Parts: sequence; structure tokens; C-alpha cells
Amino acid sequence: MNGVLSLPTMTELKEHIRAKLCEHDRLDPSQTPIFESLLLRKNRVCGMFFHVQGPRQLRTYAVWTAEENRVLFYDTGG
Repeated sequence: MNGVLSLPTMTELKEHIRAKLCEHDRLDPSQTPIFESLLLRKNRVCGMFFHVQGPRQLRTYAVWTAEENRVLFYDTGG
């Protein structure tokens, strides 16, 4: 069963995603930058793409979908 979490601001959403991505690879969130970009469909924002980079080209990703209002997490294995 998946958990539900209420994050009313984009800042809170971003920090939650950073924490989860860092937790997965045991990275220090205070030392790990998070990168983000908007996802567009027909010139309208439909979500956001987030990723963090660790040592040795380690990357983990998250996608927030606006329509479904959920976050999908990915690592290098998918």
C-alpha cells in the first residue's frame, strides 16, 4: 500500500522529494543539490522532473504529475 502525504507548497514538495531521493542512495540532503525542470504538454505545465546527482555519476529521479497529483521515483535501474 502506498502512503499519502499532504504537501501544500512546492517548496515542501521539493524538499520531500530531495529527502526521499537522498535516502535511497544514502546521500546527505544538505550537501546534495536537486535539479528541477517543468514538464510541458501543449504549452501547459503538466508536471515537474527532479533529479539529484551523487558521486560516481549516481543519479536518481522523480516525476511529479499534476493531473494525478502524485510523485513517481526512479533510480538507475528504473
